Amino acid sequence: MIAPKGSQLSPRLLGLLNTFEETLAGRLRKLNPKDKDDVLSLSWMKLAMESLCGTHNDIKSLIAEIDLPVSNWDEKWIDVYLDISVKLLDVCIAFSSEISRLNQGHLYLQCVLHNLDSTSSDQFIRARSSLDGWRHHIGSTNPRVENCSTILDKLVESLDLPKVKNSAKGKLLMRAMYGVKVLTVSVCSVFAAAFSGSAKKLLDLNVAETYLWAQAFNDLQGNVNGEIRNVFSSGRVMVLKELEAVDDVVKELYPKIQDGVGLAEGNTFKNSVSDLDRKAQKLSQGLDLLTKEVDGFFQILLAGRDTLLSKLRSGGSVSERMLTGNVEGRLVR
Repeated sequence: MIAPKGSQLSPRLLGLLNTFEETLAGRLRKLNPKDKDDVLSLSWMKLAMESLCGTHNDIKSLIAEIDLPVSNWDEKWIDVYLDISVKLLDVCIAFSSEISRLNQGHLYLQCVLHNLDSTSSDQFIRARSSLDGWRHHIGSTNPRVENCSTILDKLVESLDLPKVKNSAKGKLLMRAMYGVKVLTVSVCSVFAAAFSGSAKKLLDLNVAETYLWAQAFNDLQGNVNGEIRNVFSSGRVMVLKELEAVDDVVKELYPKIQDGVGLAEGNTFKNSVSDLDRKAQKLSQGLDLLTKEVDGFFQILLAGRDTLLSKLRSGGSVSERMLTGNVEGRLVR
């Protein structure tokens, strides 16, 4: 598939391709959770986003190493790259907005903890109101996340490799890009499922065994998607581990303050308050770290687009249609 007649890979190019695919396989194996409880934890999601950032940087390095200037790119390759990158930017914006929304819920929890630091009945009423506010806030939906399914479905359609004629470097690039796209779509579908609370957002991708990373990907996809579906089938509404941990404490604490100070006496109540404080902090810190990784991925995508557009403009070898019709129109969003 990679080396038909007239465009066979040299030993150097084949070595670069193998190195890229072996590195991707290593990232996939590292991402495969050893414990099923790690799936959909914020720490695992942070690791997944780190893997995306690393892999997108790898493809950037590979393009430089094979010495394939943009002036030699087929317009179809440029079309594919620009179309995928702008869709991924939209996905990043949706994920960032959801992480920000979840983090805003921390304000409700801070109000709860502040009011529970008193024995006043009025303060308990305020604490109960803040708990109601938190539960309503966390239970609401984010339209941007809901729209991710449509974007991801279109990205799946773009997984098919563009035909490359008589260019070994072009075939190498398309093969490597395929691996990047598969990892990216898979991780984004997991995020979309986690943030939307629906297993319908999960995508199951079929990868041929001809890729060095295929087995590692199939193992990862089977384990992660399988566990997520198990979680949803069990009836759990909140699937993010740290978010569920906070919700469990909220459910435990709510009836204790519902009827006022009387039920709030004793060590059991104090322990619940301390537990809420600790788990709320862990949730907030995890969301902050994930935000940084998503922002980092967004910047990598944006920098890649900017670099390509700059080279297209300076090279002058690409049609005006590419710059005005397919490129500029996408940037104004």
